[in-house]
Amino acid sequence: MDGLRFAFGTLTVFPTRITRWDRDAARAGMLCAPLAGLSVGLVAAAAGGVLLPLGSGPLTAAVVTVAVPALLTRGLHLDGLADTADGLGSARPADEALRIMKQSDIGPFGVIALVLVLLAQVAAVYELYGEGWAHGAFAVVLAATVARLALTHASRQGVPAARPEGLGAIVAATVPVRSATLCTAAVLLLAAGAGLLLSSYDAVHAVLAAGAGLAAAALLLRRCVRRLGGVTGDVFGAVEETAATATLVALTLG
Repeated sequence: MDGLRFAFGTLTVFPTRITRWDRDAARAGMLCAPLAGLSVGLVAAAAGGVLLPLGSGPLTAAVVTVAVPALLTRGLHLDGLADTADGLGSARPADEALRIMKQSDIGPFGVIALVLVLLAQVAAVYELYGEGWAHGAFAVVLAATVARLALTHASRQGVPAARPEGLGAIVAATVPVRSATLCTAAVLLLAAGAGLLLSSYDAVHAVLAAGAGLAAAALLLRRCVRRLGGVTGDVFGAVEETAATATLVALTLG
């Protein structure tokens, strides 16, 4: 329960009181992160499910669906994406890049990253809704879950914190690699099982799309660790948004 409270309390706006703020709770929380993503995805898919029957059209439904996760996370992950883009794009030494990321304003790299990511997400969800609400809803739930699974991997042992304080420091290197692997296997199995409700092709497609999302997040994580010396709360937000976007785009292919 401490892990669930930590996951929902830090990754969503759902009313949850965090009872423990230590590395043991952080480890459990990051292993429970996909459950927080599942909840966010279900609410987002439900929003699309309400609008489409009312005749809103797939584009409006896609915009609202993409907006729901931002609202349910207070926009923290999008803010982290923008800050990380500014830090990486600054071409400054690690300490200066981290200082840039900590500033409250958003620079040109952050604006470009936000615009492109949100456009990609809306375009992908729009296309998937065009195939029917079930396909769009499944994609949204899968992307949200995989995005939080990427946070589990970003918290695994061997990935250091870039700063001695903040969310990145409390969760960094807390999750054993074996636990992250088992968590990944569970998510992929559930994704394949849910995809089978649509078709055998969708089951395979879901697993491949999830793999694409995790791979894109892993590439960004590797870049951040090399460039910044480790992870921060902003890096976690960027990793989450990257995984979600890559998963959605991959589901539109094929």
